[in-house]
Amino acid sequence: MITLHHLNFSRSTRVLWLLEELGLKYELKAYERDQNFRAPAALRAVHPLGKAPILVDDDLVLAESSTILRYLEQKYGDGRLVPAPGTPERALHDEWLDFVESSAGLPIMFTLLGAKTGGLPPGLAGFTAPELAKTLSYISDRVADRPFLMGERLTLADIQMVYLLAALRNAGQLGDYPAVAAYLERLEATPGLTKAVALGGPMTPPARS
Repeated sequence: MITLHHLNFSRSTRVLWLLEELGLKYELKAYERDQNFRAPAALRAVHPLGKAPILVDDDLVLAESSTILRYLEQKYGDGRLVPAPGTPERALHDEWLDFVESSAGLPIMFTLLGAKTGGLPPGLAGFTAPELAKTLSYISDRVADRPFLMGERLTLADIQMVYLLAALRNAGQLGDYPAVAAYLERLEATPGLTKAVALGGPMTPPARS
C-alpha cells in the first residue's frame, strides 16, 4: 500500500504528480504549514527529517523527492518516464534530474530567500545573480525548441523541475526568460499535474501583488 504524506506549498506536489501520471492507487495524507510556514511536528513521527514529501510503500519509508521519483518509476513505471537504461539519453536525463536540486537549487533558493526577506547581503547577491542567470539560460536553451527537457516525452526530470520554476515565477524572476515561462505553462497544463494540484493544492503560495 502506497501512502504519500503531502505538505501544502511544497515539493511533494512532484510525487503526487507522478502517482497520478502512473495511475497508481495510493492514500493521500495531507498536512498544513503552521503560522511560521514550517512543516507540522506530526511529520517527524513519519520520518526523522520531518518534511515532505514522505512516501510509505509497505515497510519502506522514503524522503527526498528525487529518490522517491526514481523509486516509483523503477518499481511501477515500466520505463514510461525515463529513457532506456545505459543510453546517452538516460545519462543526460539523470543529469537534468540531479541538476534541479544541486547546481540549480542553490542560486534559486538564495534568490527566493532574498525575495522573501527584502534582499540578500551584497556579497551573496553578487554571487547569486549571475549564477541564477546562468541557470535560467541553461534551462531556456534546452526547452526553447522542444516541449520537454528530453524532447517530445514528459520525463521524471520535468516533474522534478516544475516546483522551483513555479516558485521563481511567483517571485517575478522569469520575465527575461520567455522560453522557460512557456515551458512551465506546458508542464502545468499536463493532466497529471492538473489533477495533482486539484488534490493537493497549489505548489507554491500565490504571487505577491
